[in-house]
Amino acid sequence: MRSWPGRMKSEGFETVQIQTSSGCTIPIHVRYYRRACDRRNGKRYKGLYAALALLGIHDRCTPILAAMVSAWSALLSSFEEVRQVLCDHGTILDVKVIRKLAYRYAERARVVQQMGLLPLNEEDNLQGRRVVISTDGGRTRLREKKRGPRTAKGRTRYHGAWREPKLLIIYVVDAHGKQEKSFAPFIDGGFNGPDGLFLLLKGYLKSLCIQKADKVLFVADGAHWIWNRVPGLIKALGLNPESVHELLDFYHAVEHLGKVAGLRKNWSAKKRKAWVSKQRRFLLKGESATVVQEVQALCRGRNSKAIKTERDYFVRNRHRLAFPTVKALNLPIGSGAIESSIRRVVNLRLKGPCIFWYKENAEKMLMLRSYYKSGRWNCLKQMANSHISLLAA
Repeated sequence: MRSWPGRMKSEGFETVQIQTSSGCTIPIHVRYYRRACDRRNGKRYKGLYAALALLGIHDRCTPILAAMVSAWSALLSSFEEVRQVLCDHGTILDVKVIRKLAYRYAERARVVQQMGLLPLNEEDNLQGRRVVISTDGGRTRLREKKRGPRTAKGRTRYHGAWREPKLLIIYVVDAHGKQEKSFAPFIDGGFNGPDGLFLLLKGYLKSLCIQKADKVLFVADGAHWIWNRVPGLIKALGLNPESVHELLDFYHAVEHLGKVAGLRKNWSAKKRKAWVSKQRRFLLKGESATVVQEVQALCRGRNSKAIKTERDYFVRNRHRLAFPTVKALNLPIGSGAIESSIRRVVNLRLKGPCIFWYKENAEKMLMLRSYYKSGRWNCLKQMANSHISLLAA
């Protein structure tokens, strides 16, 4: 309490009922502290039970119960399913309580993560290892308020706007280019745009001491918002340019070749396939200039403008087409890891018919789901059960 930001006053002991994972409640006699008539940033701060916070007991439930509710909320498709599973295990909780426990669990973990206090272990040491970093965006629908009168039932009208949650993944590969099982990947993201995602990525890489890595590979599709920010991130982290590689996802590049072939309406399907296969071999050999020339030669006729757009795609990313060099280092030439993460984290939990999220709630669920699917749940539990998050808040 001496380290608490602001003077706290003891209000004596109170009896608090703590909910356990077995479904029963335990009364605990504990001292209560509060700060009267104190407002910061327009928000009134309530008191706390300091002894319970040190034990990782928040929201009047044990750490095991909070972790179990949050994990099932991330794993299952709805909070109603979580309630049913809890009932089967003898724990009766309302959907609103389950939702509150899961969201607050993510809030506490996020505060600790933003402070750069990731609980790492010996396996997370990047000394002399080969690190792959990839980013991408998904799609989900957010609940945004609509101007105008309320409905007949007094509810606020809203738009179901499509928004793009952006995700990152950091993982390690061995000398053969296979993902190392000893290093669980870091997956995370949010709805704060490209700058927010790269700020998050910078925090993770600093905590992992990325400067000690032997090789660092940035691989992604050709999105402007990614590659416009990678050089600044490399400079901010103080990475050695000789050990860093930027690579365009090979399979996205081949997809754009397919678009070029599809724009040639007078070609047969066989000719399109043969042309794409030929350019694909040029890319694998590192002859990107030849590919650009081949695409340039097709910039005529009715679809010339669309073909020029595809040509500019390769010209803009020509220094990221060093597939032979990266392949010789036994590093991946595709961004399948982040594509799979988008599907598992976003599409299978945050996206679905008639599912609309408030932005702040979607970000919390995104963090819970990311850590669960990446095998980093124990790391998130340590952050969420820490009392440091209360001091920072």
